[in-house]
Amino acid sequence: MSTPPGIDTSGTAAPTAPATVSQAAALAAELAAAGWLAPDWVDAWDRVDRAAFVPDRVWVPAPDGYHRLDRADDPARWHALAHTDTALITQVDDGTGAPEFSLRPTSSASMPRMVASMLDHLHVREGHRVLEIGTGVGITAALLAGRLGDDAVTSIELDPTVAADARTALHRAGHHPHLLIGDGTRGCAEHAPYDRVLSTFSVHTIPPAWVAQSRSGGRIVTPWGSALYNGVLLALDVDTDAGGAPRASGPVVGDAAFMWERGQGVRGGVMDTVHDQDPGTPSTTTLDPKLLVDDRDAAFCTGLFVPGVRRSIGRPPDATRDDGEFTLWLVDARTQSWACVDRTPGATVFETAAHGPRPILTQVEAALAWWNAHGRPERTRFGLTATADAQTAWLDDPSNPLPTTHSDARP
Repeated sequence: MSTPPGIDTSGTAAPTAPATVSQAAALAAELAAAGWLAPDWVDAWDRVDRAAFVPDRVWVPAPDGYHRLDRADDPARWHALAHTDTALITQVDDGTGAPEFSLRPTSSASMPRMVASMLDHLHVREGHRVLEIGTGVGITAALLAGRLGDDAVTSIELDPTVAADARTALHRAGHHPHLLIGDGTRGCAEHAPYDRVLSTFSVHTIPPAWVAQSRSGGRIVTPWGSALYNGVLLALDVDTDAGGAPRASGPVVGDAAFMWERGQGVRGGVMDTVHDQDPGTPSTTTLDPKLLVDDRDAAFCTGLFVPGVRRSIGRPPDATRDDGEFTLWLVDARTQSWACVDRTPGATVFETAAHGPRPILTQVEAALAWWNAHGRPERTRFGLTATADAQTAWLDDPSNPLPTTHSDARP
């Protein structure tokens, strides 16, 4: 069979090595006891040792950012973290060797409870064929292959170095799924149709290929969000519309803050757009910016109405997180527009400034007015319908679309 354009299937198997079953089983038992691991996945987790897939160098989340941890320097801590329910950054700055102070995470070993939750929502059963988008370190591919068989799993990774490391780890663990290098947003027509599609990165827009390559009755599970809010987990069921065209539709089923798909993410800091720009005419608003900082449901809903708008928070040098004094910056890099709101504790009217053609603050105020008028709905009441041409966010049911559709929420 021919290989899809941009996809490389080269690579050779590496020697196999036994998994540390006791440690794998201990992690599985911990996840199961906490309610994260579904019973039908326990056996697969028992046989996959997470440490066999975690690279020797990782970056560990810390209050002031990320701290590098090398296995050779502190093997006890490395092993402890590899076998616990914590996310580990496995690549920064696309592996370019940028200065340590930048530390922009670009690949990771996801928190095991999150992997377990996503696999549970996938609703796999024997005989299913699965497409995984974003191989990463290879743990999820190993779990899928362990449950469904190697031939039933196709996994695509964009980064050749990450893909090579995952291939080595998978082969050493005795798993040989279809491992490809390429743009996962294009899927892989060679092994389609798929009963299940699982993405391990966040998207603003559901790639049409994922829908087109899914079997009717299939399911797509993916992290999803807006530039303002990352993110939530979608479980989309695939069928056909009245004209026979494929579509995927389903609700938000939980939270899932993952790295963005590289083509849909934004490089550079939020404040790069603000630098050296005229602040325009000062004004005021009754919108308390604390709502967008502290209320995740408000932030999520607002993000659907204002695609492309990112945020940043600035505090005076003597302010603390608890005193409630800060400036909320809202930025749209595409139109070079921004707005800011200064929050003073106890105030009911707040000073603002803005720049650029997009009326960001007006749009945010309208979004929050809609959210309040509809009973301040939780984010799990929202959902999405995606076709080859568009996607539409809705509240409670696909027949109740948002006034401003989520047809293109790229930043």
